[in-house]
Amino acid sequence: MDWPIAEVARMSGVTARTLRHYDEIGLLPPARIGANGHRYYEEHQLLRLQQILVLRALGVGLVEVGRILAEQVDEVDALRGHHLRLIAERDRLDALAGTVSRTIAELEQSRKDGHPMTINRPENLFEGIQPSQYQESLRDYPGHAEEVARRVAAMPPQDIEAGQRERTTQMILLAELMATGHPADAEPVQARIDAQYQAMTELRPVSAEEYRAVGRSCVDNSAWRSAYEAIAPGLAAYQRDAIEAYATTRLS
Repeated sequence: MDWPIAEVARMSGVTARTLRHYDEIGLLPPARIGANGHRYYEEHQLLRLQQILVLRALGVGLVEVGRILAEQVDEVDALRGHHLRLIAERDRLDALAGTVSRTIAELEQSRKDGHPMTINRPENLFEGIQPSQYQESLRDYPGHAEEVARRVAAMPPQDIEAGQRERTTQMILLAELMATGHPADAEPVQARIDAQYQAMTELRPVSAEEYRAVGRSCVDNSAWRSAYEAIAPGLAAYQRDAIEAYATTRLS
């Protein structure tokens, strides 16, 4: 028995365009192509697609997915390995959900009390990220990074920690907007990005290209990306896209 590409797309939630792309890069060739030019998939291809989607859900890139699938020999053993990865990811997400739940409760209480929120927990996600890492991320635009490094060098440790906690708070607020389905260019999201931009410009003027570089660093800088993804999967790219929209519409 085989299934046409439209039916596979419906069953899996993957678009036909994505399935065609997987075929084009050799990741998921169909079982056959009919006389009408349509792709058809059999059970073997559906199992392979399941493995692809599991690995993608775990954040594995397409190139690495291809390597993993090429190296595996037994499908049952492969699925056992994927299952273990999913359990580990579930445990990680459960722990993060607890952290975010506590933060939401703190946010709601701070709004009721009318006091600014303070994160008094050891889960500060930006702990250990040094100004040198920031400067490396903006090596093509060193002016802002150098100013940050100069300011941080003159700050007492408690002020540095307070700044890191505030940044974590801003990440969580942005994650809330992402979780509720706001696109990156939506006004509430852009208002958050504007607040971030205004805070940056208190140090020195920041051009549109410099700000775009900051956005790209949310994904390209491994330390930054890990911090964002610890809040919510996809948050690093969401921040990058929101900054890109802001730079295009308000700074260009």
